[in-house]
Amino acid sequence: MEVTRADVLRCAALTQLSLQEEEIEPMRRAMERMLTHAASLDELPLDQVEPMLAGLGRPLPRREDIPRDTFTQAQALANAPAQDRGYFVVPKVL
Repeated sequence: MEVTRADVLRCAALTQLSLQEEEIEPMRRAMERMLTHAASLDELPLDQVEPMLAGLGRPLPRREDIPRDTFTQAQALANAPAQDRGYFVVPKVL
């Protein structure tokens, strides 16, 4: 599959990567190799293969749910860089 310089620059913009000029061509070649390989998977004879809808049919490993001692609020906040009235202070996200 052919990948153009514009494709690389568009993907870089979408992923917020800043590519140097000398990085564009190697990235283009790498993307082309990956997409060519992915396209080659379409040629595999999978008509007789049942789709795998779940894992291997085995239950997930479980551990026994045993109550344990936990931190007190003071212990949890002991190494906090910032706290206020018993809570962690973190930067605003929105």
